[in-house]
Amino acid sequence: MKILLKSTIILIITLVSFGPVDAQKQKYGSLQEAIFSARNLSGSRGPSNLVWIRGGSQYSFTKVSNGAQEIWIHDIASGEEELVFSAEGKKFADGGDFRYRSFQWAGDYQYILFQTNFSPVWRYSGNSDYYYYSLDENEMDLIVEQAFTAEVSPDGKKLGYGKNGDLYMYEFDSNQTVRFTDDAEDHFYNGRWGWAYEEEFGLVQAWKWSPDSKYIAFWQSDERHVPIYILTDFSGLHPEYMEVPYPKVGDPAPYVKIGVIDTESGNREWIDFDLKGGYIPRIYWTSNEGQLALVYMNRPQNLVEVYMADVTSGDKEMIYRETSDSWIDIFDFFAGELDHFYFPADMEAFFFVSERDGWAHIYSISYDGKKVKQVTDGAYEVIGIKAINTGKKTLYYLSTEVSPLEHHLYSIKFNGKGKKQITSAEGNHSVDVSPDGMYFLDRYSSADEPGHVEFSSTKGKLVTDMTDITNVENFLESHVYAPRELFTFTTSDGQELDGYLIKPIDFDPEKSYPLLLDIYGGPGSQGVYNTFETNGWHQWLAQEGYVIASVNNRGNGGYGSAFEKIVHGQLGKYEARDFVETVEFLAENSWVNGENMAIRGHSYGGFMSGFTMVNHPGVFKASIVAAPNSDHRLYDCILTERLMGLYEDNEEGYTNSAIATNADKLEGKMLLVHSLMDENVHPQHTFQLVNAFIQAGKDVDLRIYPPGNHGVAYDLTSYMLLMGQYTDYLNEHLKSE
Repeated sequence: MKILLKSTIILIITLVSFGPVDAQKQKYGSLQEAIFSARNLSGSRGPSNLVWIRGGSQYSFTKVSNGAQEIWIHDIASGEEELVFSAEGKKFADGGDFRYRSFQWAGDYQYILFQTNFSPVWRYSGNSDYYYYSLDENEMDLIVEQAFTAEVSPDGKKLGYGKNGDLYMYEFDSNQTVRFTDDAEDHFYNGRWGWAYEEEFGLVQAWKWSPDSKYIAFWQSDERHVPIYILTDFSGLHPEYMEVPYPKVGDPAPYVKIGVIDTESGNREWIDFDLKGGYIPRIYWTSNEGQLALVYMNRPQNLVEVYMADVTSGDKEMIYRETSDSWIDIFDFFAGELDHFYFPADMEAFFFVSERDGWAHIYSISYDGKKVKQVTDGAYEVIGIKAINTGKKTLYYLSTEVSPLEHHLYSIKFNGKGKKQITSAEGNHSVDVSPDGMYFLDRYSSADEPGHVEFSSTKGKLVTDMTDITNVENFLESHVYAPRELFTFTTSDGQELDGYLIKPIDFDPEKSYPLLLDIYGGPGSQGVYNTFETNGWHQWLAQEGYVIASVNNRGNGGYGSAFEKIVHGQLGKYEARDFVETVEFLAENSWVNGENMAIRGHSYGGFMSGFTMVNHPGVFKASIVAAPNSDHRLYDCILTERLMGLYEDNEEGYTNSAIATNADKLEGKMLLVHSLMDENVHPQHTFQLVNAFIQAGKDVDLRIYPPGNHGVAYDLTSYMLLMGQYTDYLNEHLKSE
C-alpha cells in the first residue's frame, strides 16, 4: 500500500502554539461549552444575506441592531452605506414586533416584499404572510396571508403567488387580485409540488415569471395516485397522523405537466408533452419572447433532453440529448448550486455543466442544438457558473482545478480561451459574484487559517479586507484547540483518497488513542476540504482523548465522474471499503488504538455506519447509526432510482445494499437513533432493521426521539442530550477498559 501523510501545521499568529497544551490554557468545562465554541472559531463571515442590486453597482445586506432587523445598501463606487429599512418600532396587527424570514427587492429597488409568519410544510417550504413595503413612504401593506410562495414580477407591477394549491396575481396599481387556477385539491397542485419533487429536485417554487412579466409558466403536480406514508405524533392524549404522499422505489411517481398563463388575458396553454414515466425537473425562460425551455429526464435519470416550447401554441422541439451509464446531475445540492443550466437574457445559446467527458465542465449549446461547444476542459470539476457577462463574452465559475479540497474562482471567454484564476489564497472559497462579473465577495478558510472575508474586483484588486479574526486569535490564546490535519493515502486497489484527522489535545505519540471515523459519504457530497476546523463536538472528543477522522470516499463529488459514479447500482460497497482502509491506514500509527475504533454517521452516513459494521465485521468496535436509510427500497423513487437504477433491473443490487441482508454478521456495539416524525427517512427503516437484528439474535441499542424530524433532535435540550448520548456511548465502549 502506497502511503503519503501530509500533516498541516497551524500558523495563525506567533503567540499561538498547537504543541503540548500550555498549563495556562483553559479546557472546556462541559460538552455544551465545547459545542458552543464553534462560534469562537469560525472567524469572519462578512455581510449577511448579500443581494446584488442595480446591476452589481450596489449590494444590500442585513444587520440586527438592538434586536431589530435592518437592511442596508452598500454603494461600491463611493463605499458609502445607507440604512433603508429598520424593523424597530414596526408592529404586526396583533401588536407583536415585526420580524421577517426573507425579503425580495421590487419596483426599481424602491419597494421590498417581506415574507413573515412562516409556518413550515416540508423541509424547505411553508406558508407565509407577505407584506409590501415602500422605502419612500415608509409604509407597509399586507398583500396576502399564508401563501405558499410569492414573487414580484420583473416589471414591479404585479405580485404572483401560490396559495392552497392555486395561482393568483395581485396588481399593485389597482389593488385587484386575479385568480388563475381553481382546480386544486388534496395532493393536486398548481404552482407547487409535494414532498418528493421538492426534496429531490431542490426547488420550492413551482412557477416562473417570464422576463417581460407577460406570462407565468408553472408545474401542475398530481400525487393523488402516490401511496401515502403516515407519520404518528404521540404528543397529545390521542395520536395525530400526518399523511405524506411518498413514492418509494417502484411506486407510481408524481405526474406533472407544464402550463403557461397569459397574465393579461388569463388564458392558459399546456405544453404538449408525454412524460413516459419520467420527470420535468427544470424549466427556463429563454431570451426569445414566448419561448420556454423544458428539461426532461427519464425515470432512472440517465437521460436528459432539452426542449424548446412555444408558449402560445404549446408546440415543442427537442434540441439537446445526453445519456449516461449511471446518472446525470442537473443541479448540485451539496454545493448549493440549484442549476446546471444557465440561460443568459441576451443571447440565443445556453450553458450546461455536464460530465459528458468524465468531468463536470461547461458547454455552450445553441438554441437550435446544432452548436455544442466545450468551454472548459481538464481533469477537474466545475462546481457552478457564478456570473455571465455577455458583453465581454466571459464566464465566472468555481472549480476544483487547484485541488478537490479547494474551490477557486476563475474566468474564461465563451470560446474557451483566456482562462484566469481569480482567487489565489490557499483554502476553500465560497464566492458571491456581481451579475456583471466585476466584483465578488470571497469567504474562505484553510486548515492553517480561520475564516477570511474579502471584497475584490475580478481584475485582482482587493477593494476591502473585511477579515476580523480577533475573536479567534483571542480564543486560541486562552483555550486549548485541536487543529485539522490533512492526509492522503492510496488504497489496496490503487485509489488515492484524501482525509483529515484531529489529534487529542494533550497528544503524546507514545500513547495510544481510540479513533472515531465521522462520516456522511453520500453520492456527490464531500466531507473533507482544506478548511479551518470548527466542529465543537470534535473539539470535545479531542479533549477527551480521541482521534477523529473523516475521508472523501468513492462516491463523493469533486474527483470526476468515475470516482463518484462507481457506486451506481451498488450503494455501500465501495464507500465501506474506503472507510475500512482509511482506519486501517491510520491504525498503522502506534498512537491509534486499532482495537478501539468507532464509526458514526447520520442519514446516508447512518446507512454507511450500519452497512460497514455488518459487511466488515470486527473492524469497528462500536457504531452510531442515526436516521439511516437502511434499505433503499423504502426510500423515495426519485433519488434512489437515480443512484440504484430501477428495481426490476437491479434486484440483487438493492438486496446487497440493505443493512438487514447481513444483520447476522454484526459484531461490536451499535446505537440506533431515529425520530418518529422523520418525513424524509421514515422510522420504518430503523424498525425493520431492528427486527432483522432481533431475528438474527443480535442485540443493538435504540433511542427514539418522538417529535423530532430528520435531524432527530428538535431543540437545544434534545440536541445536547443526543450529543451527550453519542459521547457516552463512545466512552462506554472505547474507553471502558
